[in-house]
Amino acid sequence: MRADVRWTNLTIRQISHRLRELGTPAGRRVVKHLLRKHGYVKRKARKSKAMGSHRDRDSQFKNIARLRQEYLDAGQPIISVDTKKKEQLGNFYRDGRVFTREPIQVLDHDFNSSADGVVIPHGIYDLARNVGHLNLGTTHDTSEFACDSIAEWWNQHGRQRYPQATRLLVLCDGGGSNSASRYVFKEGLQKLADRLGLEIRVAHYPPYCSKYNPIEHRMFPHVTRACQGVVFHTLAIVKHLMERTQTSKGLTVTVNILDKAYETGRKVATGFKKTMKIVFDEYLPKWNYRAIPTPTG
Repeated sequence: MRADVRWTNLTIRQISHRLRELGTPAGRRVVKHLLRKHGYVKRKARKSKAMGSHRDRDSQFKNIARLRQEYLDAGQPIISVDTKKKEQLGNFYRDGRVFTREPIQVLDHDFNSSADGVVIPHGIYDLARNVGHLNLGTTHDTSEFACDSIAEWWNQHGRQRYPQATRLLVLCDGGGSNSASRYVFKEGLQKLADRLGLEIRVAHYPPYCSKYNPIEHRMFPHVTRACQGVVFHTLAIVKHLMERTQTSKGLTVTVNILDKAYETGRKVATGFKKTMKIVFDEYLPKWNYRAIPTPTG
């Protein structure tokens, strides 16, 4: 075996033929044995190399761990949130295999113009109870949509599960609809705190670390598995499939449809920065802050 060869996409049969052409006949069984002997096994690429790092990365991870323990000890709710990949509705190809008696015929191109709509799954994962919830949007992934999704979860599930709650910890990455740098998200968060009557604390994961957000490995892969290979013809099919998500560890997922039109490009209200009740932590304030509800009465 050549030491400078790090990989090959040739099949065992092709390697056997090449060796024969080079004057060293070797059957497929011999080739298979030699590959195994020299440590060559079939692998696929892993998304494990970070594109960058931040000097406060470890400090924020320690801060998140401290907050999680604090909220768990106090019996206060902790949710991990994120938006799953947008999917097209229609007769389009989807990865995965299913048992079927006939071939599954889908369109040969995934053009947006041929779609019957889109579905945007916003996920909420309850860390303490190992329960997930998905709100399916049909227009755009905006900060308003993200905040409405959390409100929907709280009204349907959170309020009943945590009747004594006075505060909520939200773990999320730093981009997208819950961007750490956009005040339009903080404005939505302030409105959300007023709607729910809860203090809402947000802790963002550092840049390039979104894969450590619990929802990314505790919920989303299982949702993907529950839907693999099935064509998303309608929103009802998507909802039905995602509701079937479960694991041997007890994870279950509820699904709701948020059929509301969300506008992109919205700007923060004039004067919001002066009147907002967003309290930034002294420690890493760009990633840690609280929305305080406006007192009633």
